[in-house]
Amino acid sequence: MKRLFVVIGLAISLFLISRSTSFAQTSLTPSSPWGTWFIGTVQVPGGSDKWGGFAEVQTRGNSVMGQFFYRELKGGLSYDASPYFTFTLAGGHYATYDYRQLSDGPLNTEKRLWQQLVINQHLSRIKFEQRYRIEQRWFTYRDGSTPFRNRIRYRLNAFVPLNKPTITAKTAFLSLFDEIFINPKGPTFERNRVYAGIGYQVDKHWIVQAGWVNQTNYSPASFEKGVFTPQSAAGKNNILLSLTYRIGPGKNTGSSSKLPSQAD
Repeated sequence: MKRLFVVIGLAISLFLISRSTSFAQTSLTPSSPWGTWFIGTVQVPGGSDKWGGFAEVQTRGNSVMGQFFYRELKGGLSYDASPYFTFTLAGGHYATYDYRQLSDGPLNTEKRLWQQLVINQHLSRIKFEQRYRIEQRWFTYRDGSTPFRNRIRYRLNAFVPLNKPTITAKTAFLSLFDEIFINPKGPTFERNRVYAGIGYQVDKHWIVQAGWVNQTNYSPASFEKGVFTPQSAAGKNNILLSLTYRIGPGKNTGSSSKLPSQAD
């Protein structure tokens, strides 16, 4: 029991650090209304052959439970090289709208392909996940332009099971992560995403999560015609609601105790 209290204390400390970091990042921007992210995921954990996959749909609203403006459709294949290393190849289609004029169609669409490595590490009850991702992104804008961009992402995710030593059926858990987005052409620090939430694994199939996510976008500093423009940032707080369904247990990988990570 004493160890459990220590773990919970560490989790709360991580949350407070993440929260204060986020406020520091958004203090230069005017306050904006809260938004909402909905994420639905179907996972196929790696079985005896170590191959798995996923499919996900995500929508976002500019306000709480309203003003839809963004959606994602994506999926991919994964390979469990070991209990600690997983490789993924995935892709998706993304669309951004003006929530005030949805009938006009998307402002832009994006086709994306990415390669990913996930490393799992355990420290007593705390489960850490490091995710490295390289993305290739093809855009189509209303004006007909079709730019291409690359992006590098790194996410450190911590999970703390509250009522069991591992996250299995009937387990409540805390989840905290920070993710950075880098444009290799520059390089430019493009975005930071911070999340803190609570989840519950109902059984070997269903997992629900709810929490707070702050996403802050950065514009690089510039010096043109003798005028220096400092780096600017625009951030927004959101409520995140997530539902995951796992199709069957993996035979060799112990999928019932796999970390309930979000694919986003």
